[in-house]
Amino acid sequence: MTDAPAPKHYAPRWNSDPRPDPPAVGGERETLSAVLDWHRATFELKCAGLPPDRLSEKAVPPSALSLHGLARHLAGVERWWFRIQFADEDVPMLYYSDEDPDQDFDRLDGDVDEAFAVWRAECDRSRQITTAAASLDETGVRKRTGEPISLRRIMVDMIAEYARHNGHADLLRERIDGSIGV
Repeated sequence: MTDAPAPKHYAPRWNSDPRPDPPAVGGERETLSAVLDWHRATFELKCAGLPPDRLSEKAVPPSALSLHGLARHLAGVERWWFRIQFADEDVPMLYYSDEDPDQDFDRLDGDVDEAFAVWRAECDRSRQITTAAASLDETGVRKRTGEPISLRRIMVDMIAEYARHNGHADLLRERIDGSIGV
């Protein structure tokens, strides 16, 4: 171990950042759950304080991405992985059909606050499903292939999904009002 000095300059944090840091040491389930929740809270933070019309703004042309669209997309992803594939719940897809697969981003009709409420409710249901599982080794079924997929893998994939889209949210928010921060 070296005695190198700690860096003096860090990435800026959001003002009044309410997110608890994930544990630096902990079990696998605790760590995966905390990191996924940190990413969920990061997305929420990136959207906080903007009026509905700005949340729907496609601020990085020619991309169709908006914060509103990302909320719709992430609600659908939460439902798809945790409820439909893992828990085998018989619930409809959100903002998706085979005829119109990009409606989460392309169709921003409806109430923005309602879209965020749906996303929060899907996150809550995902947490309930994760908590109820006896082990990260429990499996659901990938609808595309019929093969088993573990809760562990779903959680890892969801962390990657949020990390990718939080990067998008960073760019969108900075373009909308100049706000930056980890």
